[in-house]
Amino acid sequence: MSDKKKSIHIPKIFTEGQFETQTEMLQLQRKPNKLFIGIPKETTLQESRVALTPAAVASLIAHGHRVVVETNAGEKANYTDHDFSEAGADIGYSQEQVYKANILIKVAPPTLREMDFLRPGQILFSPLQLPIISPEFILKLKAKRVTALAMEYIKDNNGTFPVVRIMSEMAGMSSILTAAELLTNSKGGKGVLFGGISGVPSAKVVILGAGVVAEFATRAAMGLGADIRILDNDIYKLMRLKNRVGRQLHTSSMSPHQLEKELLTADVTIGAIHSKHGRTPIVVSEEIVSKMKPGSVIIDVSIDQGGCFATSEVTTHEKPIFTKYGVIHYCVPNIASRVARTASIAVSNILTPILLKAGQSGSIENLIHNDHGIRHGVYTYKGCLTNEYLGERFKIKSTDLNLLITSNL
Repeated sequence: MSDKKKSIHIPKIFTEGQFETQTEMLQLQRKPNKLFIGIPKETTLQESRVALTPAAVASLIAHGHRVVVETNAGEKANYTDHDFSEAGADIGYSQEQVYKANILIKVAPPTLREMDFLRPGQILFSPLQLPIISPEFILKLKAKRVTALAMEYIKDNNGTFPVVRIMSEMAGMSSILTAAELLTNSKGGKGVLFGGISGVPSAKVVILGAGVVAEFATRAAMGLGADIRILDNDIYKLMRLKNRVGRQLHTSSMSPHQLEKELLTADVTIGAIHSKHGRTPIVVSEEIVSKMKPGSVIIDVSIDQGGCFATSEVTTHEKPIFTKYGVIHYCVPNIASRVARTASIAVSNILTPILLKAGQSGSIENLIHNDHGIRHGVYTYKGCLTNEYLGERFKIKSTDLNLLITSNL
Protein backbone atom coordinates (compact mmCIF):
# COMPACT_ATOMS: atom_id res chain seq x y z
CA MET A 1 0.00 0.00 0.00
CA SER A 2 1.48 3.40 -0.93
CA ASP A 3 2.28 6.23 1.55
CA LYS A 4 -0.34 8.44 -0.14
CA LYS A 5 -3.08 6.01 0.76
CA LYS A 6 -1.91 5.93 4.40
CA SER A 7 -1.85 9.71 4.88
CA ILE A 8 -4.84 11.50 6.35
CA HIS A 9 -5.89 14.84 4.97
CA ILE A 10 -6.05 17.58 7.65
CA PRO A 11 -7.96 20.76 6.75
CA LYS A 12 -5.89 23.95 6.74
CA ILE A 13 -8.22 25.56 9.27
CA PHE A 14 -6.69 23.33 11.97
CA THR A 15 -3.06 24.07 11.09
CA GLU A 16 -2.68 27.53 9.63
CA GLY A 17 -1.94 30.36 12.05
CA GLN A 18 -0.66 28.18 14.88
CA PHE A 19 2.79 29.75 14.70
CA GLU A 20 1.58 33.29 14.26
CA THR A 21 1.76 35.92 17.01
CA GLN A 22 -1.31 35.73 19.23
CA THR A 23 -3.25 38.66 20.64
CA GLU A 24 -2.28 39.36 24.26
CA MET A 25 -5.18 38.98 26.69
CA LEU A 26 -5.05 41.45 29.56
CA GLN A 27 -7.26 41.41 32.61
CA LEU A 28 -9.65 44.32 32.56
CA GLN A 29 -9.64 46.59 35.57
CA ARG A 30 -12.85 46.18 37.54
CA LYS A 31 -15.12 49.18 37.67
CA PRO A 32 -15.14 50.80 41.13
CA ASN A 33 -18.33 50.14 43.04
CA LYS A 34 -20.16 52.29 45.55
CA LEU A 35 -20.53 50.64 48.93
CA PHE A 36 -23.48 51.03 51.32
CA ILE A 37 -22.12 50.73 54.87
CA GLY A 38 -24.10 50.55 58.12
CA ILE A 39 -22.76 51.26 61.62
CA PRO A 40 -25.19 49.96 64.30
CA LYS A 41 -25.09 51.11 67.90
CA GLU A 42 -23.48 48.49 70.16
CA THR A 43 -25.75 47.07 72.86
CA THR A 44 -23.73 44.27 74.50
CA LEU A 45 -20.90 43.90 77.04
CA GLN A 46 -20.96 47.61 77.86
CA GLU A 47 -19.27 48.15 74.51
CA SER A 48 -18.29 51.82 74.14
CA ARG A 49 -16.40 51.75 70.83
CA VAL A 50 -17.71 52.67 67.39
CA ALA A 51 -16.42 50.97 64.24
CA LEU A 52 -15.79 54.11 62.14
CA THR A 53 -14.98 57.63 63.28
CA PRO A 54 -16.38 60.76 61.61
CA ALA A 55 -13.00 61.31 59.90
CA ALA A 56 -13.18 57.80 58.39
CA VAL A 57 -16.79 58.39 57.31
CA ALA A 58 -15.76 61.61 55.58
CA SER A 59 -13.08 59.74 53.66
CA LEU A 60 -15.54 57.07 52.52
CA ILE A 61 -18.14 59.66 51.53
CA ALA A 62 -15.50 61.53 49.52
CA HIS A 63 -14.95 58.36 47.49
CA GLY A 64 -18.65 58.16 46.68
CA HIS A 65 -19.70 55.54 49.24
CA ARG A 66 -22.79 55.81 51.43
CA VAL A 67 -22.68 55.42 55.22
CA VAL A 68 -25.58 55.22 57.66
CA VAL A 69 -24.84 55.49 61.39
CA GLU A 70 -27.39 54.58 64.05
CA THR A 71 -28.22 57.47 66.35
CA ASN A 72 -25.96 57.71 69.42
CA ALA A 73 -23.65 54.96 68.06
CA GLY A 74 -20.58 57.05 68.87
CA GLU A 75 -21.88 58.67 72.06
CA LYS A 76 -19.69 56.68 74.50
CA ALA A 77 -16.62 57.43 72.41
CA ASN A 78 -17.55 61.13 72.54
CA TYR A 79 -18.70 61.36 68.91
CA THR A 80 -22.10 63.01 68.44
CA ASP A 81 -24.68 62.46 65.71
CA HIS A 82 -23.81 65.99 64.56
CA ASP A 83 -20.17 64.94 64.06
CA PHE A 84 -21.21 62.04 61.82
CA SER A 85 -23.80 64.13 59.99
CA GLU A 86 -21.22 66.84 59.25
CA ALA A 87 -18.94 64.10 57.87
CA GLY A 88 -21.68 63.17 55.38
CA ALA A 89 -23.25 60.15 57.05
CA ASP A 90 -26.98 59.48 57.20
CA ILE A 91 -28.29 59.12 60.75
CA GLY A 92 -30.51 56.08 61.27
CA TYR A 93 -33.10 56.32 64.03
CA SER A 94 -33.88 52.60 64.09
CA GLN A 95 -31.93 49.35 63.79
CA GLU A 96 -34.04 48.33 60.80
CA GLN A 97 -32.87 51.42 58.91
CA VAL A 98 -29.19 50.70 59.58
CA TYR A 99 -29.45 46.99 58.81
CA LYS A 100 -30.64 47.78 55.28
CA ALA A 101 -26.98 48.46 54.42
CA ASN A 102 -25.11 45.91 52.31
CA ILE A 103 -22.07 46.00 54.63
CA LEU A 104 -22.45 46.06 58.42
CA ILE A 105 -19.52 46.88 60.68
CA LYS A 106 -19.63 46.20 64.42
CA VAL A 107 -17.01 46.14 67.18
CA ALA A 108 -18.94 43.46 69.09
CA PRO A 109 -20.61 40.31 67.72
CA PRO A 110 -24.30 40.77 66.83
CA THR A 111 -26.83 39.41 69.27
CA LEU A 112 -29.32 36.76 68.18
CA ARG A 113 -32.00 39.46 68.17
CA GLU A 114 -29.90 41.76 65.98
CA MET A 115 -29.32 38.87 63.58
CA ASP A 116 -33.04 38.84 62.83
CA PHE A 117 -32.43 42.02 60.80
CA LEU A 118 -29.80 40.36 58.59
CA ARG A 119 -30.63 39.27 55.06
CA PRO A 120 -28.98 37.04 52.43
CA GLY A 121 -25.95 38.48 50.69
CA GLN A 122 -24.99 40.95 53.41
CA ILE A 123 -21.40 41.33 54.56
CA LEU A 124 -20.75 41.43 58.32
CA PHE A 125 -17.50 42.70 59.84
CA SER A 126 -17.31 42.04 63.59
CA PRO A 127 -15.07 40.35 66.16
CA LEU A 128 -15.58 36.64 66.77
CA GLN A 129 -15.41 36.44 70.57
CA LEU A 130 -15.18 32.69 71.09
CA PRO A 131 -16.33 32.53 74.76
CA ILE A 132 -19.70 34.14 74.07
CA ILE A 133 -20.73 32.67 70.72
CA SER A 134 -22.94 29.58 70.52
CA PRO A 135 -24.04 27.01 67.94
CA GLU A 136 -27.22 29.07 67.50
CA PHE A 137 -25.05 32.06 66.51
CA ILE A 138 -23.37 30.09 63.70
CA LEU A 139 -26.56 28.37 62.57
CA LYS A 140 -28.39 31.68 62.33
CA LEU A 141 -25.63 33.19 60.20
CA LYS A 142 -25.82 30.12 57.96
CA ALA A 143 -29.59 30.39 57.70
CA LYS A 144 -29.35 34.08 56.83
CA ARG A 145 -26.71 33.27 54.16
CA VAL A 146 -24.47 36.08 55.42
CA THR A 147 -20.78 36.39 54.61
CA ALA A 148 -19.18 37.10 57.99
CA LEU A 149 -15.59 38.20 58.62
CA ALA A 150 -13.88 38.12 62.01
CA MET A 151 -11.83 41.29 62.47
CA GLU A 152 -9.24 39.58 64.64
CA TYR A 153 -8.44 36.98 61.95
CA ILE A 154 -7.91 39.43 59.08
CA LYS A 155 -4.26 39.55 58.00
CA ASP A 156 -2.26 42.33 56.35
CA ASN A 157 0.36 41.99 53.61
CA ASN A 158 3.01 41.07 56.18
CA GLY A 159 0.97 38.14 57.49
CA THR A 160 0.24 39.81 60.83
CA PHE A 161 -3.16 40.51 62.41
CA PRO A 162 -3.53 44.33 62.42
CA VAL A 163 -6.71 44.53 64.52
CA VAL A 164 -5.29 42.11 67.06
CA ARG A 165 -2.03 44.02 67.20
CA ILE A 166 -3.53 47.47 67.79
CA MET A 167 -6.03 46.15 70.35
CA SER A 168 -3.22 44.17 71.99
CA GLU A 169 -1.15 47.32 72.42
CA MET A 170 -4.00 48.95 74.32
CA ALA A 171 -4.88 45.78 76.22
CA GLY A 172 -1.27 45.32 77.34
CA MET A 173 -1.02 48.82 78.76
CA SER A 174 -4.52 48.74 80.25
CA SER A 175 -3.94 45.35 81.91
CA ILE A 176 -1.08 46.71 83.99
CA LEU A 177 -2.97 49.85 85.02
CA THR A 178 -5.96 47.67 85.95
CA ALA A 179 -3.77 45.25 87.92
CA ALA A 180 -2.19 48.11 89.84
CA GLU A 181 -5.66 49.25 90.89
CA LEU A 182 -6.87 45.75 91.80
CA LEU A 183 -3.91 45.23 94.14
CA THR A 184 -5.16 48.05 96.37
CA ASN A 185 -7.27 47.40 99.47
CA SER A 186 -10.25 49.25 98.02
CA LYS A 187 -10.58 46.58 95.32
CA GLY A 188 -10.05 43.62 97.64
CA GLY A 189 -6.37 43.21 96.88
CA LYS A 190 -3.43 42.73 99.21
CA GLY A 191 -2.76 46.43 99.49
CA VAL A 192 0.47 46.28 97.50
CA LEU A 193 1.91 49.34 95.75
CA PHE A 194 2.83 48.23 92.27
CA GLY A 195 6.26 49.80 92.09
CA GLY A 196 7.28 49.56 95.72
CA ILE A 197 9.20 52.25 97.60
CA SER A 198 12.57 52.55 99.31
CA GLY A 199 13.06 49.53 101.53
CA VAL A 200 9.92 47.76 100.22
CA PRO A 201 10.11 45.36 97.25
CA SER A 202 8.04 45.93 94.11
CA ALA A 203 5.08 43.79 93.10
CA LYS A 204 6.03 40.70 91.13
CA VAL A 205 4.38 40.52 87.70
CA VAL A 206 4.37 37.32 85.63
CA ILE A 207 3.45 37.67 81.96
CA LEU A 208 2.48 34.54 80.03
CA GLY A 209 3.32 34.96 76.35
CA ALA A 210 5.82 37.21 74.59
CA GLY A 211 3.73 38.82 71.86
CA VAL A 212 2.37 42.33 71.45
CA VAL A 213 0.25 42.30 74.64
CA ALA A 214 3.29 41.17 76.60
CA GLU A 215 5.49 43.83 75.05
CA PHE A 216 3.23 46.73 76.00
CA ALA A 217 2.39 45.23 79.38
CA THR A 218 6.13 44.96 80.01
CA ARG A 219 6.69 48.59 79.04
CA ALA A 220 3.90 49.77 81.36
CA ALA A 221 5.06 47.54 84.24
CA MET A 222 8.63 48.76 83.81
CA GLY A 223 7.43 52.35 83.97
CA LEU A 224 5.75 51.62 87.31
CA GLY A 225 8.84 49.86 88.65
CA ALA A 226 7.48 46.32 88.95
CA ASP A 227 9.54 43.13 89.15
CA ILE A 228 8.76 41.37 85.84
CA ARG A 229 8.94 37.73 84.68
CA ILE A 230 8.05 36.77 81.09
CA LEU A 231 7.36 33.14 80.10
CA ASP A 232 6.99 31.74 76.58
CA ASN A 233 8.04 28.54 74.83
CA ASP A 234 9.07 30.48 71.71
CA ILE A 235 12.64 31.57 72.43
CA TYR A 236 12.66 33.80 69.33
CA LYS A 237 9.71 35.78 70.73
CA LEU A 238 11.51 36.23 74.04
CA MET A 239 14.62 37.49 72.22
CA ARG A 240 12.53 39.84 70.08
CA LEU A 241 10.74 41.24 73.14
CA LYS A 242 14.03 41.98 74.89
CA ASN A 243 15.34 43.73 71.78
CA ARG A 244 12.22 45.86 71.41
CA VAL A 245 12.11 46.86 75.05
CA GLY A 246 15.80 47.64 74.92
CA ARG A 247 16.90 46.25 78.27
CA GLN A 248 17.69 42.98 80.02
CA LEU A 249 14.59 41.11 81.21
CA HIS A 250 13.96 38.02 83.30
CA THR A 251 12.62 35.51 80.75
CA SER A 252 12.00 31.78 80.84
CA SER A 253 10.44 28.93 78.89
CA MET A 254 6.95 27.92 79.99
CA SER A 255 7.83 24.51 81.40
CA PRO A 256 5.34 23.14 83.97
CA HIS A 257 7.89 23.34 86.79
CA GLN A 258 8.99 26.89 86.00
CA LEU A 259 5.42 28.05 85.41
CA GLU A 260 4.23 26.81 88.79
CA LYS A 261 7.30 28.20 90.54
CA GLU A 262 6.70 31.72 89.18
CA LEU A 263 2.93 31.79 89.64
CA LEU A 264 2.99 30.71 93.29
CA THR A 265 5.03 33.81 94.18
CA ALA A 266 3.36 36.26 91.76
CA ASP A 267 1.32 39.27 92.84
CA VAL A 268 -0.03 39.78 89.30
CA THR A 269 -0.29 37.33 86.39
CA ILE A 270 -1.14 38.54 82.89
CA GLY A 271 -2.45 35.97 80.40
CA ALA A 272 -1.23 37.25 77.02
CA ILE A 273 -1.35 34.22 74.72
CA HIS A 274 -2.92 34.55 71.26
CA SER A 275 -4.05 31.71 69.01
CA LYS A 276 -3.88 32.15 65.24
CA HIS A 277 -6.67 29.70 64.44
CA GLY A 278 -9.03 28.87 67.32
CA ARG A 279 -9.23 28.75 71.07
CA THR A 280 -6.29 29.83 73.22
CA PRO A 281 -4.72 26.82 74.96
CA ILE A 282 -5.23 26.58 78.72
CA VAL A 283 -1.74 26.75 80.22
CA VAL A 284 -2.61 27.32 83.90
CA SER A 285 -4.59 24.59 85.63
CA GLU A 286 -7.16 25.09 88.36
CA GLU A 287 -4.83 23.33 90.77
CA ILE A 288 -2.10 25.92 90.25
CA VAL A 289 -4.56 28.80 90.66
CA SER A 290 -5.72 27.28 93.97
CA LYS A 291 -2.14 27.45 95.25
CA MET A 292 -1.52 31.09 94.27
CA LYS A 293 -1.19 33.78 96.92
CA PRO A 294 -4.51 35.04 98.34
CA GLY A 295 -5.21 38.56 97.10
CA SER A 296 -3.09 38.11 93.97
CA VAL A 297 -4.52 39.21 90.63
CA ILE A 298 -5.10 37.44 87.31
CA ILE A 299 -5.73 39.53 84.19
CA ASP A 300 -6.72 37.14 81.40
CA VAL A 301 -6.31 39.20 78.22
CA SER A 302 -6.69 35.94 76.25
CA ILE A 303 -10.34 35.67 77.32
CA ASP A 304 -11.30 36.95 73.83
CA GLN A 305 -10.27 33.52 72.58
CA GLY A 306 -11.45 31.49 75.55
CA GLY A 307 -8.79 32.32 78.14
CA CYS A 308 -5.54 30.63 79.14
CA PHE A 309 -6.49 30.01 82.80
CA ALA A 310 -8.72 27.05 83.70
CA THR A 311 -10.60 29.26 86.18
CA SER A 312 -11.34 32.13 83.76
CA GLU A 313 -14.95 33.14 83.12
CA VAL A 314 -16.12 36.02 80.94
CA THR A 315 -16.88 39.21 82.90
CA THR A 316 -18.11 42.65 81.90
CA HIS A 317 -17.06 46.24 82.48
CA GLU A 318 -20.03 46.55 84.82
CA LYS A 319 -18.86 43.59 86.94
CA PRO A 320 -15.28 43.08 85.80
CA ILE A 321 -13.93 40.85 88.58
CA PHE A 322 -14.68 37.72 90.55
CA THR A 323 -12.68 35.88 93.20
CA LYS A 324 -11.87 32.18 93.11
CA TYR A 325 -9.51 30.41 95.55
CA GLY A 326 -8.81 33.86 96.98
CA VAL A 327 -7.40 35.07 93.65
CA ILE A 328 -8.96 38.11 91.95
CA HIS A 329 -9.84 37.39 88.29
CA TYR A 330 -10.32 40.14 85.69
CA CYS A 331 -11.66 38.56 82.46
CA VAL A 332 -13.26 41.31 80.36
CA PRO A 333 -13.11 40.38 76.65
CA ASN A 334 -13.31 43.92 75.23
CA ILE A 335 -10.71 45.42 77.54
CA ALA A 336 -9.83 48.12 74.98
CA SER A 337 -13.36 49.50 75.36
CA ARG A 338 -12.20 51.19 78.57
CA VAL A 339 -10.48 53.72 76.31
CA ALA A 340 -13.25 53.89 73.74
CA ARG A 341 -12.15 56.93 71.76
CA THR A 342 -8.57 55.74 71.27
CA ALA A 343 -9.80 52.24 70.42
CA SER A 344 -12.37 53.56 67.93
CA ILE A 345 -9.75 55.58 66.08
CA ALA A 346 -7.41 52.58 66.03
CA VAL A 347 -10.02 50.18 64.56
CA SER A 348 -11.22 52.80 62.11
CA ASN A 349 -7.68 53.35 60.82
CA ILE A 350 -7.48 49.65 59.91
CA LEU A 351 -10.97 49.17 58.45
CA THR A 352 -11.11 52.30 56.30
CA PRO A 353 -8.33 51.28 53.85
CA ILE A 354 -9.95 47.82 53.54
CA LEU A 355 -13.31 49.36 52.64
CA LEU A 356 -11.73 51.77 50.15
CA LYS A 357 -9.87 48.86 48.57
CA ALA A 358 -13.11 46.90 48.37
CA GLY A 359 -14.74 49.80 46.54
CA GLN A 360 -11.87 49.90 44.04
CA SER A 361 -11.98 46.14 43.45
CA GLY A 362 -15.72 46.23 42.77
CA SER A 363 -17.06 44.57 45.93
CA ILE A 364 -16.11 42.89 49.18
CA GLU A 365 -16.52 39.53 47.43
CA ASN A 366 -13.91 40.46 44.81
CA LEU A 367 -11.60 41.56 47.61
CA ILE A 368 -12.12 38.24 49.42
CA HIS A 369 -11.26 36.41 46.21
CA ASN A 370 -8.10 38.43 45.48
CA ASP A 371 -6.74 39.14 48.96
CA HIS A 372 -5.58 36.15 51.02
CA GLY A 373 -5.39 38.24 54.20
CA ILE A 374 -9.03 39.31 53.97
CA ARG A 375 -10.06 35.78 53.01
CA HIS A 376 -8.41 34.48 56.20
CA GLY A 377 -11.00 36.40 58.25
CA VAL A 378 -14.06 34.79 56.63
CA TYR A 379 -15.85 32.25 58.83
CA THR A 380 -19.23 31.98 57.08
CA TYR A 381 -19.73 32.43 53.34
CA LYS A 382 -23.21 32.54 51.76
CA GLY A 383 -24.72 30.00 54.11
CA CYS A 384 -21.63 27.81 54.59
CA LEU A 385 -19.41 27.62 57.66
CA THR A 386 -15.81 27.94 56.46
CA ASN A 387 -13.89 27.94 59.74
CA GLU A 388 -12.67 24.41 60.53
CA TYR A 389 -12.17 25.10 64.26
CA LEU A 390 -15.74 26.35 64.70
CA GLY A 391 -17.02 23.32 62.81
CA GLU A 392 -15.19 20.94 65.15
CA ARG A 393 -16.20 22.88 68.25
CA PHE A 394 -19.91 23.06 67.48
CA LYS A 395 -20.18 19.83 65.47
CA ILE A 396 -21.29 21.74 62.37
CA LYS A 397 -20.10 20.82 58.90
CA SER A 398 -17.50 23.22 57.53
CA THR A 399 -16.37 23.70 53.93
CA ASP A 400 -13.05 25.00 52.63
CA LEU A 401 -13.58 28.62 51.54
CA ASN A 402 -11.23 28.23 48.56
CA LEU A 403 -13.49 25.51 47.14
CA LEU A 404 -16.56 27.70 47.53
CA ILE A 405 -14.92 30.67 45.84
CA THR A 406 -13.66 28.50 42.98
CA SER A 407 -17.12 27.01 42.45
CA ASN A 408 -18.60 30.51 42.12
CA LEU A 409 -16.21 31.62 39.37
